[in-house]
Amino acid sequence: MTGTQPLLKVEDLRVSYRVNGETTEAVHGVSFEVHAGEVVAIVGESGSGKTTTAHAIINLLPANASTDAGSVVFAGADLAKLTRKEWQGVRGKEIGLIPQDPTAALDPLQRVGVQVAEALTIHGLEPRKVARQSAVRLLAESGIPDPEARARQFPHQFSGGMRQRVLIATALAASPRLVIADEPTSALDVTVQRQILDNISALTAERGTAVLLITHDLGVAADRADRIIVMRSGDIVEHGPVANVLGNPQHAYTRQLIAAAPGLNPRRLRPAVPGALSDPAGLPRAAAAAAEPLVVATDLLKLFHLPRTAKGPKTLTAVNNVSLQIGRRETLALVGESGSGKSTVARLLLRLDRPTSGSVHFDGVDLAAARGEQLRQLRRRFQVVFQSPYASLDPRFSVADSVGEPLRAFGEGTTADRRARVASLLEAVHLPATYGARQPVELSGGQRQRVAIARALALRPDLVVLDEAVSALDVSVQAQILALLAELQAKDGLSYLFISHDLAVVQQISDRVAVMRGGELLEEGPAGVVLERPAHEYTRELIAAVPGRGHQG
Repeated sequence: MTGTQPLLKVEDLRVSYRVNGETTEAVHGVSFEVHAGEVVAIVGESGSGKTTTAHAIINLLPANASTDAGSVVFAGADLAKLTRKEWQGVRGKEIGLIPQDPTAALDPLQRVGVQVAEALTIHGLEPRKVARQSAVRLLAESGIPDPEARARQFPHQFSGGMRQRVLIATALAASPRLVIADEPTSALDVTVQRQILDNISALTAERGTAVLLITHDLGVAADRADRIIVMRSGDIVEHGPVANVLGNPQHAYTRQLIAAAPGLNPRRLRPAVPGALSDPAGLPRAAAAAAEPLVVATDLLKLFHLPRTAKGPKTLTAVNNVSLQIGRRETLALVGESGSGKSTVARLLLRLDRPTSGSVHFDGVDLAAARGEQLRQLRRRFQVVFQSPYASLDPRFSVADSVGEPLRAFGEGTTADRRARVASLLEAVHLPATYGARQPVELSGGQRQRVAIARALALRPDLVVLDEAVSALDVSVQAQILALLAELQAKDGLSYLFISHDLAVVQQISDRVAVMRGGELLEEGPAGVVLERPAHEYTRELIAAVPGRGHQG
């Protein structure tokens, strides 16, 4: 690209935030270029300054942020000199934005077609009636099935992947010359993620649009970008063509990101164990096979009744004839896309919901028959760690209160005993005991998830269900949590049900893998067999969709 005029040129950009009367610089003199038709990825962990840089370019910084120095030149024009009215002609028309959270970005009270059409009408590109027709076409181009009917629906009637496609249609409606895609697929299943990224690639290539891709996933950047910019704590620490950055990283932080990216650096965190039911503690194979499983689910069926229609009552089969087992000291990974029935199976195993038919036995006890104190005592033996480290902790509780809550609920020990147990649990998840006095708002996402794990371990359970427990974390934090889970399992003999849509992560931690789609169990077996020699086409699709596989070292 040397010798050609860049479409976007950022020079010595400095951005600061003012919080509680104090000013903190978040971006420290960042400089880079993006050329027409090029895909440039900015990668780094939360807090690295990626999104702040992107929002500074498009003049969407929050009220407490300010651009203190530097310049942003787009198509030869200095964007800092634009008036508010002039910005209205640039943002959306010349520079499109695909934001991270489609739930927050779409108006819940407006039909989807109206919102896509608005990108055309507010810039005076098309009259309202024509824009409505164009919105249907744009939805179709973005991969929305039955776009004419879908255009009349509201955002809540769309899945997460479909809502993200709506944002893509909106961002590309005016055929902008540059699209800023800010973590456009971070919360999506790997197959949906691939479809969305394919969709962005196809539409932008067709129009010659440049893309500035903001992501914490180095695997996604490896697959999609021409050049990579690595940011850390507000600085660019490394940049260059993808092959150079991944093949010969110069900065220690880049090497750390590559090592932590599951798709780029596949590895196991614990020894692979042969046999259908494994025992990593070292039981002989015959003894491991003969050991009584901790959990046995047989022929689980779960029907949900939907609102009655003109054609009569309707039901949804969420789980259809699923049978599985979880061995002692074993990790069973339950994988599949959103809506496959994974979380419903987990709820049935935990007796948070009752199956329509079928049975669940926990340590030989039929959970459906358990009542009163027996059920209460069983419940202490299985615990859950949820996906969001931000939603799973009570913001009014200190860390010590959150971790100690199960102990208080079951009347465990004296106050002094509980205090000592909380300190021990924090130490077990590698947090200083002093963190007990902190509030959740004072913790990072990874630290919050460590607290959630400590709370799940408080009653010394036999089974921990990890429901997408690392999918919302940066790759290096994710690697730390996975290593912690493996360490705790080896030390305390835990069994895990690890629910995930990410097979690169599953490969690291699981003994056995069960693959679900549409409520059915498609295949199940030892992790090495299922992930290396999958029997079902759907499993092969999931494996092929793992980002970064073509760049594995």
